[in-house]
Amino acid sequence: MSEPHDSLEYCRGVGVDPARLPRHIAIIMDGNGRWAVERGDERIAGHLKGADVVRSTVTEFCQLGIEQLTLYCFSAENWKRPKPEIDFLMALLKQYLLDERQLILDQNIRFTVIGRREGMPDDVLEEMDRSIALSAANTGLILCLAINYGSRTEIVDAVRALAAKVQAGELEPGAIDDDAISNALYTAGMRDPDLLVRTAGEMRVSNYLLWQISYTEIWVTPKCWPDFDAGTLHDACRAFAARDRRFGGLVNLRGAVG
Repeated sequence: MSEPHDSLEYCRGVGVDPARLPRHIAIIMDGNGRWAVERGDERIAGHLKGADVVRSTVTEFCQLGIEQLTLYCFSAENWKRPKPEIDFLMALLKQYLLDERQLILDQNIRFTVIGRREGMPDDVLEEMDRSIALSAANTGLILCLAINYGSRTEIVDAVRALAAKVQAGELEPGAIDDDAISNALYTAGMRDPDLLVRTAGEMRVSNYLLWQISYTEIWVTPKCWPDFDAGTLHDACRAFAARDRRFGGLVNLRGAVG
């Protein structure tokens, strides 16, 4: 991974203000199937191309020096898709973990996953856990994949965990606050996203990080995920840098009165 000063120079070179970069970007990678169908291909062709774009996007994040990338890879609702497509996606995920492991280690990336483990194939879970363990000491980009993830199920699991603590006498109901809930979520210890990017022009958040994106800036591109590239990411970062984030207050981050 690039040294910090190299990242600053790279940002300036592509016209992105390094001082106003989002520290954590979450992406809803939409439009793989649509992209393929529009080209007369099977949906799986879009998923294959989308996996290649994940690789190039991760590399670009490292170049920019952004702290965390969280990708919505497979939602809890995606199990409703046809079984052949699900089987292909699970096989593709396993292959991605195998193929990209050395790149993750070489670029000092810390790999992690959020979502329920129940229902996931054992061989996929084994490769996930191996990548997590091997990269645990890395200090560069945090690459977080949301797999078998749904925000409502995440919140349900958090509530159940807190209720169990109350029942066991380990937690007073009155002590449950924002921090207690945040620390019970799959994303405990992670920074909330600064920017949510959605591809394919869809104007919805699709049960993704509902608690965490309360004050997140949203940026939508009409490009389908297989067409997402470095220039698109730079556009998103420039759009973010031009916004004033007030978090409900009257003074923005630049110190001006709103």
